Amino acid sequence: MTVQFTLIGSAHAATEGETHSETGVGGEVGKGGGTFPPFDPTYFASQLLWLAITFGIFYLLMSRVALPRIAGILETRRDRISQDLDEAQRLKDESDAAIAAYEHELAEARGRAHAIGQEARDVSKAKADAEREAAEKELAGKMADAEARISDIKKQALGEVDAIASDTVGLIVKELIGGTVTKAEISKAVSAQTGKEAG
Repeated sequence: MTVQFTLIGSAHAATEGETHSETGVGGEVGKGGGTFPPFDPTYFASQLLWLAITFGIFYLLMSRVALPRIAGILETRRDRISQDLDEAQRLKDESDAAIAAYEHELAEARGRAHAIGQEARDVSKAKADAEREAAEKELAGKMADAEARISDIKKQALGEVDAIASDTVGLIVKELIGGTVTKAEISKAVSAQTGKEAG
């Protein structure tokens, strides 16, 4: 556009130089003064025409080439962003579902562990109770046997006490008095003495 204005200005200057040369005043005006061609009102019409042509060409290039490419890039970017957002939402939903499933399984595992622990405690308690009851029964049986043996030994000892006492009395009488006493008399005396002590 500047080249065009320059060409127009040069052509205008040449024409004006010829005009001034023909009239005889060209030497002074062409050299010293004059208006800059883009600011000269004489060229406004041609400048506006070239401006309109250039703007039209630029507008066509923008609307047919640049703007569709930009629109396509923006559309592709918008679709990609939308897909990324959808993918992020899908991944978020999957992670939420996985967390919920994990928490559910964890709660079930804790419940199972609690049930197993309670069952083990119940079994251990029942086993300990059974063993304690068996030990108590065994101990009670042993105590009964021991008491029975003690009772038998006591009876046997008491039965032998009379015989020992009779023998001892016989020996004492023999040593002290020098005489003999029958066993019947000794037994009668020991029984009488035992009866008195018992009474």
